[in-house]
Amino acid sequence: MVLAQLGGSISRALQQMSNSTVIDEKVLNECLNEISRALLQSDVQFRMVRDMQSNIKKIVNLDDLAAGHNKRRIIQQAVFNELCKMLDPGKPSFTPKKGKTSVIMFVGLQGSGKTTTCTKYAYYHQKKGWKPALVCADTFRAGAFDQLKQNATKAKIPFYGSYMESDPVKIAAEGVERFKKENCDLIIVDTSGRHKQEAALFEEMRQVSEATKPDLVIFVMDSSIGQAAFDQAQAFKQSVAVGAVIITKMDGHAKGGGALSAVAATKSPVIFIGTGEHMDEFEIFDVKPFVSRLLGMGDWSGFMDKIHEVVPTDQQPELLQKLSEGTFTLRLMYEQFQNIMKMGPIGQVFSMLPGFSAELMPKGHEKESQAKIKRYMTMMDSMTNAELDSTNPKLMTESRIIRIARGSGRTVRDVMEMIEEYKRLAKIWSKMKGLKIPKKGDMSALSRSMNAQHMSKVLPPQMLKQIGGMGGLQSLMKQMGSNKDMASMFGGLGGLGGPGESMISRLR
Repeated sequence: MVLAQLGGSISRALQQMSNSTVIDEKVLNECLNEISRALLQSDVQFRMVRDMQSNIKKIVNLDDLAAGHNKRRIIQQAVFNELCKMLDPGKPSFTPKKGKTSVIMFVGLQGSGKTTTCTKYAYYHQKKGWKPALVCADTFRAGAFDQLKQNATKAKIPFYGSYMESDPVKIAAEGVERFKKENCDLIIVDTSGRHKQEAALFEEMRQVSEATKPDLVIFVMDSSIGQAAFDQAQAFKQSVAVGAVIITKMDGHAKGGGALSAVAATKSPVIFIGTGEHMDEFEIFDVKPFVSRLLGMGDWSGFMDKIHEVVPTDQQPELLQKLSEGTFTLRLMYEQFQNIMKMGPIGQVFSMLPGFSAELMPKGHEKESQAKIKRYMTMMDSMTNAELDSTNPKLMTESRIIRIARGSGRTVRDVMEMIEEYKRLAKIWSKMKGLKIPKKGDMSALSRSMNAQHMSKVLPPQMLKQIGGMGGLQSLMKQMGSNKDMASMFGGLGGLGGPGESMISRLR
């Protein structure tokens, strides 16, 4: 992902500054020049970069800082705040409420990924418990309805459109009316693509808006237009009441930062960013967590939300009990791999962990890791219950390994590799033996029994080093929030520690 390069450049500049023995004017200027260069390469407007640099210099006045102040921390915080300010439009967007019908209208330029984004938006909310529906009011582009139909069928989302009717206003009104009767609480209307010079298409967009009376109009924009996003976003805002923006194709172009900052300048909140072609490559955009992940500082709250999504609350006590016993079976490894796959793209998940930059996980390696997990799961599908529930690796005799290889269509070497991975994960899991698990509902006792020592045993050495060793880990544990979060995280770490470690060792 190209944004990862921007984050990596800024992180490296801050790291070089932190490694300096003395923080003086020269070191600060070098750091700010490096950050400015990275932002300009990402097509952020020169005026914005210049203002950010002068604001940081005003905040970090090295002459006025007393001897006891941590200059590194103050500079890092100032960079973080200024980047947040650059990307924050200063106003929230409309948020649909579950159970109450909301009509969302999508508008945008041709080829910006509007139809795909409609389905991603619907799919995202469907996973959260909404009942979405899609209406295709794009009669201008040949194949628009076919594309929406295929995407909606794949995601199991109801849809409405017509091959015969050429009036988009009529289709939109009929579709919205039909899904309101079916009690859908999120009705998404896809419109024809247009650009700011097309007066007729803008008029059509206004008519569709009047017919459907949308609660929110979302402008979908391709990140590759960079700074030009400002003019386009302004033109759309003048025609219809654009309440939010989704920026697509953030995985393939160097101008993503320019598009984000340009949109913020129009005072339109960016609510999601598209980071790939697949349905789950769609991230909610929240300025502070986004900048935090960009700088490799992680996003604990986002990580916890992912864990809560994939590990149901009723399964957590059982998982924690197994954690305290230190017993790790192949079945447990299978369940944890299932949880990881449910979390979405691995790179996206790992960028939420402090010390990780998305740059550490190139696209090829991410796919390779996901393919490896799927391969392991296929091999485990060929095992008997006794093999899956055993904690004794010696049970896996040569004849059993040959049988599993034949049953899963893999080689004996692949099965041996999977067993080695299991042994390594079991070793990590066994280090948590003795963790005092409280009675059901008493999570405060769990947080008291956990400390940085326990965490340091589980985390891969490279990750621990990036966090800042034991000192950095202790301060992170203070940030981790509620006891419930800590419990959930250990439920997820059982599975995450393994692939994470193997990925890191491969990237070294």
